[in-house]
Parts: sequence; structure tokens; C-alpha cells
Amino acid sequence: MPDLPQLLLFVAAGWLLNLTPGPDVLYIVSHGLRSGARAGMVAALGIVGGCFVHVFAAAAGLSALLATSATAFTVLKWVGAAYLLWMGVKLLFSRGARLKLAEAPAPEADLWAVWRRGFLTNVLNPKVALFFLAFVPQFIRPDAPHPALTFLLLGALFNLNSLPINFGYAWLAAWAARRLQTLQRAMRWMDRAAGVLFIGFGLRLAFSDHPVRP
Repeated sequence: MPDLPQLLLFVAAGWLLNLTPGPDVLYIVSHGLRSGARAGMVAALGIVGGCFVHVFAAAAGLSALLATSATAFTVLKWVGAAYLLWMGVKLLFSRGARLKLAEAPAPEADLWAVWRRGFLTNVLNPKVALFFLAFVPQFIRPDAPHPALTFLLLGALFNLNSLPINFGYAWLAAWAARRLQTLQRAMRWMDRAAGVLFIGFGLRLAFSDHPVRP
């Protein structure tokens, strides 16, 4: 595992990234706005469930990839760096998410359907896998004895860390249904902060020269 300062940076970065409005946040907020905080929290649980699938798959794939090719780290590094930089620039210049309320209150949500859609949306999104492969290895020491296990633990920490943020979004959406202008202004500033963070991690990854050894 990383040392304490690195672990705290990982936790803080995870919180900021989870605060960033994106498809997952919009899915949670839309259900919170239309059907209340409980539906929003169930949506968050579905999204986190889908993320765990990617964490397990990425941990196994990362270990196998680095074990079979000496150049795998370089390829992974540049692909991951390009992705993080692209996301950072996109967020930095984002105009913010747009949220809309239904004209009439929606009927009570089917919570199982809400969870299932959140789960499948994340499981079937290759960008989620790419994010974990680009972000998590930066916090694994090159000489870590069990990098795949460390990846799993950090991925689990990232996902569990996201729950307070996502539950907060669900509650906030239910409370702020008539205050969308203020909510969208806050989202725009979070976009910019997360954009700077993504660019920083992308540059850090691009200039790194130590592979994570399996």
C-alpha cells in the first residue's frame, strides 16, 4: 500500500473526482430530483457495483499485461496519460452539466430497475476501465510485492470512498429540486477543479518512468 501521505492524496483526489459532475452524477441527481433521495442513493449503489467489476477486471488484466511484456507499461502509461489529459482539458472548459426537472412529479421509482441500470451503465462503459487503469497505478510503488492486490485494495477504497459523495448528491438533489441554478453554478466550478486535477495526474503519468512490477 502507499505511504500515508500518498494514501491521503489518493483519498482526497478520489473525493474531488467523485464530486465532478459526469454521467454517473447526472444519473444519481436525476433520480434524486424526480423520485427522492432514496432513489438517488440506490442509483449510486448500482454505479459503485459496476465500478467494482472494472476494478477486479483491471487488477487481473494489469498484472497479466505487465507480466507478459516489458513495453506494456510504456503503452499503458501513454494511453492513460492521454486519456487523463483529455478529460482534464474537457472538464476545464466545460460549461457545466444541465439538469432538468420533469414538469410533473414522477411516480415512485422501481428501485431494482434504478440499481440495474446504474450497474449496467458502468459495467458496459470502457471509459471506466480506462480510468482505473490510468489513475490507480500511480499510487502503487514500483517495488510493491503484490501490485494486483494493492490495485484491488485501492480500487475498493476509491469505490467505497465515493459513496458519501454520491449519497450526498442524492440528498442534495432531493432538497435542491427548486434551486437548480445554484446547483449548476457549483457544478461548473467542480468541473474546473477536477479538470486541473486530471491534467496534473496526466502529466505525472506521462513523465513517470517506473513500471508497476507484477
